[in-house]
Amino acid sequence: MSTAVATARPGQVLADLLPASRVRDIALVLGGAALTGLAAQLSVPVPGSPVPVTGQTFAALLVGTSLGAGRGFLSLALYALLGLAGVPWFAGGTHGSGASFGYIIGMLLASAAVGALARRGADRSVLRMAGTMILGEVIIYAVGVPYLAVSVGLSTSAAIAAGLTPFLLGDALKAALAMGATPAAWKFVNKQR
Repeated sequence: MSTAVATARPGQVLADLLPASRVRDIALVLGGAALTGLAAQLSVPVPGSPVPVTGQTFAALLVGTSLGAGRGFLSLALYALLGLAGVPWFAGGTHGSGASFGYIIGMLLASAAVGALARRGADRSVLRMAGTMILGEVIIYAVGVPYLAVSVGLSTSAAIAAGLTPFLLGDALKAALAMGATPAAWKFVNKQR
């Protein structure tokens, strides 16, 4: 029995190594949304903040880099829309547009941005992946923190203290995991050729 591994070409993301079809793309979008919903259940409350630490950010950025901009965006859009419609898969089994919904909007945008960069090869090395993850995190916070401030009625400094500062270390660790995982996957694929 032999296993065929597609040849990695420039302009591809990891998902492109699977045989192309509409069924593949639908399965990847559904899988990306489900992965994000599952990761959101890894939720730890942060004292003094209405926003918990979750695995959601890690999943959203990994979905974007692995699936590419279009499928990554669709995965996170599906995740957001189903959560708004009542599926209890936001952080801690919640749904709807609460104080942390701005971060979900940010994740949707970030998944598209990191997916576009991955298609340009940013997921092939640890250093480029570091920049990609930092950009993704910046996009998430650029949307999430102002949304938190408006939705809860916080000043800018209070929103930063409640919605940014407590999460920086955890997000750095999640980014480090992604920085190692995706380039390692490419090395594995390239060795199989």
